[in-house]
Amino acid sequence: MKDKTITQAENRVIKVGMLARVEGEGGLFVKVKNNQVADVKLKIFEPPRLFEGFMRGRSYSEAPDITARICGICPVAYQMSAVHAMENALGVKVGGALRSLRRLLYCGEWIESHVLHIYMLHAPDFLGYPDALQMAKDFPEVVKRGLSLKKIGNEIVRVLGGREIHPMNVCVGGFYRAPAKAELQPLVEPLKWARDAALETANWVGTLPFPDMEHDYEFVALHHPDEYAFNEGRLISNRGLDIAISDYENYFVEEHVAHSNALQSTRKGGGLYFVGPMARFNLNYEQLSPIAREAARSGGLDGVCRNPFKSIIVRAVETVYACDHAIQLINEYEPPPSAAVAVKVRGGIGYGCTEAPRGLLYHRYRVDEAGTILDAKIVPPTSQNQRIIEDDLQRFVQARLTQSEEALTLGCEQAIRNYDPCISCATHFLKVQVERD
Repeated sequence: MKDKTITQAENRVIKVGMLARVEGEGGLFVKVKNNQVADVKLKIFEPPRLFEGFMRGRSYSEAPDITARICGICPVAYQMSAVHAMENALGVKVGGALRSLRRLLYCGEWIESHVLHIYMLHAPDFLGYPDALQMAKDFPEVVKRGLSLKKIGNEIVRVLGGREIHPMNVCVGGFYRAPAKAELQPLVEPLKWARDAALETANWVGTLPFPDMEHDYEFVALHHPDEYAFNEGRLISNRGLDIAISDYENYFVEEHVAHSNALQSTRKGGGLYFVGPMARFNLNYEQLSPIAREAARSGGLDGVCRNPFKSIIVRAVETVYACDHAIQLINEYEPPPSAAVAVKVRGGIGYGCTEAPRGLLYHRYRVDEAGTILDAKIVPPTSQNQRIIEDDLQRFVQARLTQSEEALTLGCEQAIRNYDPCISCATHFLKVQVERD
């Protein structure tokens, strides 16, 4: 039966009981009253996993391996934020080849995560398929290219981390084992193919049909003057923010809302902000390698992107960068004299923030003189983007009220997937408030 056209005057309630092609469990509720969007709720009902709570009482050295279990798609990000925060608390500095190996490990995760999103989760939306398996029937070579690209990202994580999922070679101070140069060199030729394939990906996604949905966001990301920031730098925004990572909680605040098991973040004072690939691209375009900037231009971007639907192009550009940078890091690599720098345990508070594929991932730990974790705070990217997602959905629905129920529902799901939300990552803490008469 053909969907009817909806008149402007109707009141409507749109419910998506379970969001598909996102990591974790969540739904959407939209209420339209008197031709105006009255309410939008991104409902995250995945059970909270309370990672901050059971980190208490554990050794500082366990933080990278425990937090990696928060996410099977971006465990490296959790490990990196954890080690940076712990090293900050303990006064440890990691540089040289060990720092480069950390960037290489992050390249692997960016490649596998971005490619998974582009080919398996988001492209089917633009091409009208319910999933990547159906898309593969008509675009078999495209899907094969995506699978091959993802495999190369996984291989980097395996070689450096010991295994593809939840790598186990990262430690505070460096690594448990540093690879020999001969172990990394076999990755170079596959990465050269991957770089070319990622360029093709940028060209391809640039031709997809994009809804018109530009907005003036406040973008927030790490910035480093000498490189496209993964692990280190200052937190900046396009509206004047420029702070040290240790000042994060002075400018950003989390709050619990009734419809979500995940906390939602805002700027102090209530302002919304946007983290992730688009934020990095807009704030750090000049730090991209020349070939990555070429990929941006081939995808139709000139250093500015304010349409969240075009974030799929930005992910392709970052994939090109990660492949290109990985080749550079491997070619320049010389094994360090030790796999890790010495760590002297002391009490203190440490702050760490790195760029997960989906955006800023903030960690803060307090340890005692024996190195025991006294408390922990983890703010994942999806928690920081929840309010922006809801705000975008309000504008998206308002402009499309005459669409059929089916078309509007599918459009809302696609709009949510713009952010590649990792719902499982977001639901790790729940503030319980009991109100009594």
